[in-house]
Amino acid sequence: MTLRQCYALLDGDYEGVLGRMRKESLVEKFVLKFLNDPSMDALRQGIAAKDRETAFRAAHTIKGVAQNLGFTELYGAGSRLADELRESWSEEAPALAWQVEAAYQKTAAAILAYQEG
Repeated sequence: MTLRQCYALLDGDYEGVLGRMRKESLVEKFVLKFLNDPSMDALRQGIAAKDRETAFRAAHTIKGVAQNLGFTELYGAGSRLADELRESWSEEAPALAWQVEAAYQKTAAAILAYQEG
C-alpha cells in the first residue's frame, strides 16, 4: 500500500498535506507518529469523567493534528466536539466524542494497514 492509498482509505487530503510538507518521507514520518499521540486516550477519559477541560484540550489537539496531517474526517469530528466544549460541558459531548472515536478508528486502521504494507 502506498501513502496515497492510505489517505484514500481514511478519506484524507494527501495532496494538501504533501503540498505543505513538500516531501512524502516527512508526511510518512508524522503519519506514523500519529498512532502514538495520547490525545484520544485523554479524550476518552475526559468524556467518561465529564471533565470539560480535559475533553476540550484533547479534542482541540486532535483537531489540530488532524488538520495538519490532512485527516479530513477526523478533523471535522474533532472540530465539532472542540467547538461544543469550548465554553462549558455539553450533553451533546458524548455523542460527538463517539463521532471522533469512529473517525479516529478509521484513521488508525488505515495507518496500520499502511505500516503492514
